[in-house]
Amino acid sequence: MEKRENVLSWDEYFMGLAHLSALRSKDPNTQVGAAIVDENHRVVSVGYNGFPKGCSDDDFPWAREGGVLDTKYAFVVHAELNAILNSKWPVAGCTLYVSLFPCNECAKAIIQSGIKRIVYESDKYNGVDTNIASKRMLKAAGVILDKIENTIQLNVEKTKNKEL
Repeated sequence: MEKRENVLSWDEYFMGLAHLSALRSKDPNTQVGAAIVDENHRVVSVGYNGFPKGCSDDDFPWAREGGVLDTKYAFVVHAELNAILNSKWPVAGCTLYVSLFPCNECAKAIIQSGIKRIVYESDKYNGVDTNIASKRMLKAAGVILDKIENTIQLNVEKTKNKEL
């Protein structure tokens, strides 16, 4: 018997982990997940967008519109930063897998932490000033940016092909 050929690549596998992490987010509009992986394909940390530890999901707003204190934006910790902060090991030299391209604030943390590569799926804010700032900083710092296409659909197709 020969080995199975139709397997996930490492990038597909770890993006799947980022998507799984996103399912922990209680944000009613945008669920983002992240996974940090070292050069030996070991998971160093995971994270998702949510409120800081000790801040109840019931006591802070999830709204997207209104005054600063009436929306989630002043309170939510993004998936990338959560993954960096959750790590018990250094993340320098690691790869970050994230379902949504990092904002400018997360880009700063990514650069400062020493992460060397970002694999992302969605870039829905492409062209927005904060997205442009993020890309500018990441490129200046030498962080490799790799866009991966439609991993959820790809995984479904691989499963269907396996059944055929």
